[in-house]
Amino acid sequence: MTRKDPLVDLLIHDLTGPLSIVLTSVNNLLTKQDKCGPYTEYQVDTLKRAQRNAEKAKALLLEIIEVYRSEEGLFRSEKFMVADILREALFDALDIVNPDISEELSRAGNDSFRQVLSRNGITTELSGRYTAEPFSHDSKKIRQILRNLISNALKYRKTMMKLTLSGDTDLVISVEDDGDGIPKEKQNYIFKRFFNTQSKKETPDGLGFGLSCVKHIVEKMKGDISLESGEGTGSCFTVRIPPL
Repeated sequence: MTRKDPLVDLLIHDLTGPLSIVLTSVNNLLTKQDKCGPYTEYQVDTLKRAQRNAEKAKALLLEIIEVYRSEEGLFRSEKFMVADILREALFDALDIVNPDISEELSRAGNDSFRQVLSRNGITTELSGRYTAEPFSHDSKKIRQILRNLISNALKYRKTMMKLTLSGDTDLVISVEDDGDGIPKEKQNYIFKRFFNTQSKKETPDGLGFGLSCVKHIVEKMKGDISLESGEGTGSCFTVRIPPL
């Protein structure tokens, strides 16, 4: 994608606004049932389905915009706590992949947040310098990378997902799942756009776009991404990002 690509301009300028209006309208209908309701169970389910799919469309649009910005070298250096970005990315991914867990987390206080995650097979581990000190880079890009890796693991896991953030100079992100894994012969293609390792009948929701976005952005950030997996052994994606 380049600045001359009319499709990019269309996505950025002509779709962002309408999607935001749709989401705002649906959210208003769901949160103001005293004025618009009462709704039947079918009506509530229909509104929630519209909300989820509008969120998916908005997320995909934001992915494309961020890839475009990365190609233009548009990175904003700022200091932020990685724990905060991890929490936000978890909500982003769960809102789309498993909204029930997201809703449960939104009601949980700080003390019970980890308990809710653990009860749903999700564990987080932070170690190294950035547990106490801020990391310096573009927080939107880090959040996007985390969101994509988390979404991917949630889609393909059987029962568990483990997130690890560490590092004393570079930030190291690892996301592990216990899914069916990726056969060795397919691992060279996993970061290609719209490639999917599953058969059509087994494919979870998604376009196979997220991992290609992650690889593209990470490389533009002068970092790297690696994969450890095998058929029947789950997958672990590891990203290393130097500070900006």
